[in-house]
Amino acid sequence: MSQPNQFSLLKQRRFAPFFWTQFLGAFNDNLFKTALVVIITFDALSWTTMSPSLVTNLIPGLFILPYVLFSATAGQLADKFEKAGLTRFVKWLELAIMSLAGIGWVTHHLWLLIAAVVGMGIHSTLFGPVKYAYLPQQLKPEELIGGNGVTEMGTFVGILMGEVLGAVLVVQQPHGLWLEAAATILVAGMGLVAAYRIPQSPAPAPELKISWNFIGESVRNINYSRKNRTVFLSMLGNSWFWFYGALILAQFPVYAKDYLHGDHSAFVLLLTIFSLGVGSGSLLCERLSGRKVEIGLVPFGSIGLTLFGIDLYFASLAYSGAALAGAHLDAFALLAQHGMWRILFDVLMIGMFGGFFIVPLFALIQTRCDPAHISRTIAGMNILNALFMVAAAGLAIVLLGQGLTIPELFLVTALLNAVVALYIFSLVPEFLMRFLAWLLIHTIHRVDTVDAERLPAEGAAVLVCNHVSYVDAIVIGAVAPRPIRFVMDHRIFKLPLLGWIFRTARAIPIAPAKEDPWLMEKAYVDIAQALHEGDLVCIFPEGQLTRSGDINDFKGGVAKIVERTQVPVIPMALRGLWGHLLSHNHENVFGRAFRSGLRSRLSLAVGVPVAPRDVTPEDLKQRVAALRGDWK
Repeated sequence: MSQPNQFSLLKQRRFAPFFWTQFLGAFNDNLFKTALVVIITFDALSWTTMSPSLVTNLIPGLFILPYVLFSATAGQLADKFEKAGLTRFVKWLELAIMSLAGIGWVTHHLWLLIAAVVGMGIHSTLFGPVKYAYLPQQLKPEELIGGNGVTEMGTFVGILMGEVLGAVLVVQQPHGLWLEAAATILVAGMGLVAAYRIPQSPAPAPELKISWNFIGESVRNINYSRKNRTVFLSMLGNSWFWFYGALILAQFPVYAKDYLHGDHSAFVLLLTIFSLGVGSGSLLCERLSGRKVEIGLVPFGSIGLTLFGIDLYFASLAYSGAALAGAHLDAFALLAQHGMWRILFDVLMIGMFGGFFIVPLFALIQTRCDPAHISRTIAGMNILNALFMVAAAGLAIVLLGQGLTIPELFLVTALLNAVVALYIFSLVPEFLMRFLAWLLIHTIHRVDTVDAERLPAEGAAVLVCNHVSYVDAIVIGAVAPRPIRFVMDHRIFKLPLLGWIFRTARAIPIAPAKEDPWLMEKAYVDIAQALHEGDLVCIFPEGQLTRSGDINDFKGGVAKIVERTQVPVIPMALRGLWGHLLSHNHENVFGRAFRSGLRSRLSLAVGVPVAPRDVTPEDLKQRVAALRGDWK
């Protein structure tokens, strides 16, 4: 049966009012900020004597400064109070701030507008923990990737539309400033109306006592998150994305004017392409992940961010705009310039791979952190985001002050991304392991699942599966909703490359008693410990799988483990790997590849869980055989 599309959430009250509230908030932020950046960049002399490059890097820094100061408080408020009511308070605050900004626009008062930038930063700081804590409360686990994808798409489409409209309205003479003021107030009012449709979302910790010491609470939040290594490093990865994005996006106004020799529409074009990239990448995450939290997409996204960031540098050098010095071409004229399409393609790909990078990280944090602490975890992440973005603004100012060009700044950012990614993935090899597994089932194989929802999202269980090839564990791990501890033959565990993957996945090597009785007994101890900690443990109970598919030695393995641990047993069967190049029998692999095409079709069938008291070797053997059917 086909599963509902992620866009079906937009028809449901549990998601739609929230979506439009956050969409209009992102739209208004950028409607305001972009108009201010454009007016400073292209009409600087009538507003300030400061360098346009300095001001355009200063504005994002001031916007995210409240994240550093108030995120800890915002996280506590979001955990203590009901989220719909808190959202309405935030939207009333936005309306007040935009009214203040309106006065700044019509009176031509720059510092009043900059104060409004800080005010909108406070608005976003308060809404951030509510936004990402609301989703796991209202969405099912299998909807979370799609919901996050639609949310991120909406955020960046809102950013795009706000940037486009802000850049267009503010330059309309002679009423551009009045139009800008009216538009921001109107959008704030629309967001407030949408907020009143958000359904009740109970507070997870209503008894929480608010600590107003934002420094101490910020430290406590981050220290609490550090206890969960995977969550904390995912928070760092998320913050790095915002460092990368802030560093790149802050240069677009001056890059469009001084390097592309365009007018304000050239800046809008760059923002449009980037936002379309992030939006499309975010939406593709659900399809590429198979509706589960697939962190294998994170390294994939990081690779793209580096490669296309580097190519943006070389594309900028190859651009033919040097002959246009002094010109200010519009977007349509720029499209006719040699090398412009390559620049736009790089910007699009940076946005798309950014979507692949950021959406799974959000979903991972939402699903693996303490539910009672989720808003404070998001607040801690926002603090890190803010620090990283302030650092990005500071680094840009320093490097540009030292004489680096903007294309060289793109190159430095891309190379830094490669270094940071390697560091994070070396600390949490699960990311790279999942990436290799994801790559396997999306290139060499097409993997279908039958009743995969029977794999538990939480709690301990023993998975029992037939053993066909050396990549069985990778295929199963790529399909599973969470990490699995695999029990495998010690010889396979030592294979080059695959062995590294299995060690990274914390697989448990086992040997027959006649070969290594100590290793066998140690394996049983490790299995019991893993199940005690609530993990999934997968066992391939065959001794040597014959061509007929008979399973031997059930009695000495599964029965002993279940007797010790008393957890449910879930039979499974892999179909289609027999004859694979990495299978135990691949004499006809080339003929098989010719018949089935370049990508072989695999299937993983999951059976009904069996209570520990009902587990017998013969019954399990029959269940696995029935799931396997006539497949090889």
